[in-house]
Amino acid sequence: MRLESVLFWIAVGLYGVSTFSYIFGLISKYEKLFLVGLYSALAGFVPHIVAIGLRWSETGISPFISISESITLGAFMAVLIYLIFQFASKKAPPLGVLVMPVAFVLLGWAGTLRKEVASTLAPALQSWWIWVHIIGASTGFASVLIAAGLGLMYLLKENNSGGIYEKWPEPQALDNLSYRFVAGGFIMYGLMIVSGAFWSNTVKGNYWNWDPVEVWSLISWLIYGIYLHLRITFGWRGRKLAWYALIAVVVMIVSYWGIPFGVETFHTGFRIEHT
Repeated sequence: MRLESVLFWIAVGLYGVSTFSYIFGLISKYEKLFLVGLYSALAGFVPHIVAIGLRWSETGISPFISISESITLGAFMAVLIYLIFQFASKKAPPLGVLVMPVAFVLLGWAGTLRKEVASTLAPALQSWWIWVHIIGASTGFASVLIAAGLGLMYLLKENNSGGIYEKWPEPQALDNLSYRFVAGGFIMYGLMIVSGAFWSNTVKGNYWNWDPVEVWSLISWLIYGIYLHLRITFGWRGRKLAWYALIAVVVMIVSYWGIPFGVETFHTGFRIEHT
């Protein structure tokens, strides 16, 4: 087995340790397991980034061409922003209860789809717009996943008291943090859509193709726009938006990876027909 593959599966394993540490820490109400989960995530992130780097060095093409590589990059960005947030603020120790299981499942799924040889990108598709597009997409995903994790913490905090829950931020603080991450994700999604349109125009000569992934990405962006509208205009807070964030992130994951996995689209390996 190649070094890149070994490192990849080490990352999956460590994310699995992190996942179960967070889940059992919550079930047993044993706070020290949250630290085990956090440092296991950090330990897994190291081979994760090295595996991506090794795959990148094979072709010189950024490793997000295939579905497997795209999922790997999405999980990478989610864990990166999660770790930065955790070590910078230390406001939400159990946040990994949602973030790490999602990262673990996504990375494990990517492992079942990955190919030993890194994908290549046709010269016609090489554009700096693709960088803006992918950064917007992956950062937006990470932001709304963390927002959903904060929403889950809000619901748990609201329905429990005493023990480990006493040390969690107040529900209003969790609600405000979730809102900020949704707002950031909404902006990055907008960047993803706009840059994708310019990229499409460069490659195919039009800005919009009604590709299923394009349509679902637009739907996801509008869903988070509705979230912001409900909060800012109608004053929604707390439980309603916490549930909204949790449901919306499922829609977003389906639009990013479920649609191109099940339907042949331009986004499935960036296929394109030349005339």
